[in-house]
Amino acid sequence: MSLIEWDATLLGIACVALAARRSVWTFPTAIGSVTLLGAVVFEQRLYSDALLQGFFVVANLYGWATWRRERRRAGEVTVERLGAPAWFGWAGAIVAAALLWGAAMHRLTDASYPWWDAGIAAASVAAQLLMARRKIENWWLWIAVDLASVPLYLAKQLYLFAALYLVYLALAVIGLIEWRRARHPGPALAVPA
Repeated sequence: MSLIEWDATLLGIACVALAARRSVWTFPTAIGSVTLLGAVVFEQRLYSDALLQGFFVVANLYGWATWRRERRRAGEVTVERLGAPAWFGWAGAIVAAALLWGAAMHRLTDASYPWWDAGIAAASVAAQLLMARRKIENWWLWIAVDLASVPLYLAKQLYLFAALYLVYLALAVIGLIEWRRARHPGPALAVPA
């Protein structure tokens, strides 16, 4: 395992933990992590994943601006839900993007696991955009991405990244729980006078 893999891993864990807590600091931490991760996966010929990391840099800049604006407006980063029509629209877009991108990677490159990699990439793009927009459904997509990424990284013998995605999976479940609490806070405890 290289130092770059360790650095990407530690920054990635910090990034997801900060996102679960709805901290704006998730975004600069993520930018560092995805930059390093992109270099590693490019070397492994996971081109969809490498391009995805480049997208994540831009998406994290967008999310950083969005969350900062929301925190100034509301005093915190609020959580929203997608309506059913929007959810089906996002799902359709993920499937279409995965099929198109997988076909392109399969035909035009020597990519390893082009379809698998493209499916993960498409779901990750949607999850990142939904996170930037503060939609709770982003966590369901991240859980799916994490579940699909672990065996892919094991197949490529990127054991540290496979372990990282197991940690991401646990953090995504925590993020889902935390964002649900933020969306539906429990009743306030009565304080005796």
